[in-house]
Amino acid sequence: MKRKLFLPVYAFFLFGCNQQTGSSRELALSNKIDSLQKTIDNAYKPGLGEFMNGVQLHHEKLWLAGKNGNWKLADFEVNEMKEVLADIRTYCRDRPEIRFLNMIDPALDSLNQSIQDKNNLSFKNNFTNLTHTCNSCHQATKHGFNLVRIPQTSDFSDQDFKPQ
Repeated sequence: MKRKLFLPVYAFFLFGCNQQTGSSRELALSNKIDSLQKTIDNAYKPGLGEFMNGVQLHHEKLWLAGKNGNWKLADFEVNEMKEVLADIRTYCRDRPEIRFLNMIDPALDSLNQSIQDKNNLSFKNNFTNLTHTCNSCHQATKHGFNLVRIPQTSDFSDQDFKPQ
């Protein structure tokens, strides 16, 4: 009889000893949170320059698409450019330069309207305005040495910019 009673009592105490107390459980969770925070802090975060390289790439492709009347591709590229700018606003909040980023929005909106209207002359005028606005932003942020221009040639020899 003592043996039958011993096993449940032993199991109860063994189980009870293995349970963490409230404070040790909180400490374990706190350590996990700290570990995750270190992982987040050390994760790769693209810098403003990497994002701007993306803007430059889409700027060129946007010009080539619009110049060739490929309105679907132009629409895609203008939205890609907007997406990169949104990423800059999200991931580069600590950069003082981004306070000037909103100056690009009206130029992009006008250019987007030209694309929706499939208006070649309006597209060229609004793309010129976009390019000037990029340079104005660079001047305002003391990065005027980054002078953007309307593409003269295509760096994308493996892509056809004519409508299909």
